[in-house]
Amino acid sequence: MLDYKLLEALGAVVDQAGFERGAQVLGLTQSAVSQRIKLLEARLGQPVLIRAPRIAPTDLGKRLLNHIQQVRLLEHDLLDYVPSLGDREQRLRIALNADSLATWWAEAVEDFFRDHRVMFDLVVEDQETALKRMRDGEVAACLCMTPRSIQGARARPLGGMRYRPLATPDFMSRYFPNGLNRIALAEAPAVVFGPDDRLQQRYVANHGVTAPFPHHLCPSSEGFYRMIRSGIGYGLVPEIQAQEAIDQGELVDLETSSDVIVPLYWHYWRQGGNILEALTQHLTQHARRWLTDLDGFDNPSGVL
Repeated sequence: MLDYKLLEALGAVVDQAGFERGAQVLGLTQSAVSQRIKLLEARLGQPVLIRAPRIAPTDLGKRLLNHIQQVRLLEHDLLDYVPSLGDREQRLRIALNADSLATWWAEAVEDFFRDHRVMFDLVVEDQETALKRMRDGEVAACLCMTPRSIQGARARPLGGMRYRPLATPDFMSRYFPNGLNRIALAEAPAVVFGPDDRLQQRYVANHGVTAPFPHHLCPSSEGFYRMIRSGIGYGLVPEIQAQEAIDQGELVDLETSSDVIVPLYWHYWRQGGNILEALTQHLTQHARRWLTDLDGFDNPSGVL
């Protein structure tokens, strides 16, 4: 049988990206945590961690992380019947994209937080790659673009985030004096969230720009938006984030009818316990206040 103290040590080291910080979370010495990991590996006869160049779970380690994460959630359901098991506080580790966190997420879960004793441990990850975090056992749930769930999990459609290619009027006059065209698009500086953000690449490719294009990298949703508001570049911005600036004429579309819809699916473990199931039901009911209904979209993948 598995020794859950050893699994807790594995989870803490991976969650905190290091032995020292993992030990602090567990209230142990770094040496004690290291010994627990070595004992776990000795009992299993296989390594569970890759130590260099950075801490990462092996394939077996990922499976164990998935297991311990679901056990934690299920154990919390027993607290109503066996209070001596421990603290009633529950932590949910969730991966979600920066744009959701900067716009609708907090308001969507506000009522849920009031009704449930839960602490969120949020991991910011691009909507195209968040599912990898779940597959690796790092999170209990995630938001991503992929409708197909991984083994042991379920996926629910929440809706789509509407993005608009926006720039300041001055930027448009400077770089697009004759309107949007392939040549101007290949020369105008864009703002891109990060190397995993494919929205901008798909947008320019849809307009015939396949070669590298000038762009700023800004891995902050708020910073991304401020750069566009300052006229430093153009970019695809969530409509709900930019609506006020659009209404006031401070930002304009590069072209008419150019909205991009990015679908968001909520992935969560089937054996995630009552708290995760309750959060899933809450999001399914309330997220649509901020997200676009995907019904009727032939291509909701975000590329026009």
